[in-house]
Amino acid sequence: MIRKIVKIDREKCNGCGACASACHEGAIGMVGGKAVLLRDDYCDGLGACLPSCPTGAISFEEREAAAFDESAVKANLERARSHISPPCGCPGTHARRIGRAEHAQSESQPSSLRQWPVQIKLVPARAAYLDGADLLVAADCTAYAYGAFHRDFIEGRTVLVGCPKLDACDYAEKLAAVLAENDIKSLTVVRMEVPCCGGIESAALRALAASGKTIPHRVVIVTVDGRIKD
Repeated sequence: MIRKIVKIDREKCNGCGACASACHEGAIGMVGGKAVLLRDDYCDGLGACLPSCPTGAISFEEREAAAFDESAVKANLERARSHISPPCGCPGTHARRIGRAEHAQSESQPSSLRQWPVQIKLVPARAAYLDGADLLVAADCTAYAYGAFHRDFIEGRTVLVGCPKLDACDYAEKLAAVLAENDIKSLTVVRMEVPCCGGIESAALRALAASGKTIPHRVVIVTVDGRIKD
């Protein structure tokens, strides 16, 4: 059938992943660092992704395309949720607190991490360590670029990390659940200065709006040479 569907200009795409996060049907994913339309029948043609694109890489076109299939979309999203929370009960994803006091004297530079897991996709929305937490949402690369990351950002906070360019999922849904279902005291977002990292900031701020709560928040940008950007 001929219908309206999104079109992505690969040359204009900067790989930020904001469109993939904005697409609630899972029609857009990141492949090779660029946004792509994964399946025609996942795209409803409404264009929720258009305003999220900072480079104007997304537009509409009318062409031969499979009809929008809501049941296929639901099945795909269900599979994605199953991947986020593995039904096998893998012990590596078990939510737990980490005690450091017993190791502190033997470590020259002890870790400030106090919980596990840390990946946004793996953290349960109702983990015990989230209630009453000062929440840190950080892009993966920030801990490598900024040498004092543990001291300045992890200390005293519960940590969630991710990369919007590499993870083909919408962090906003999980983060909104975390913010809505727990007594979060504050939200700090730390991202890199590169454009693709804007996706994690966008997801966090959209999640905050969706939670319906007023939570003190700030965004910190780290430069690629390891400085805090003014």
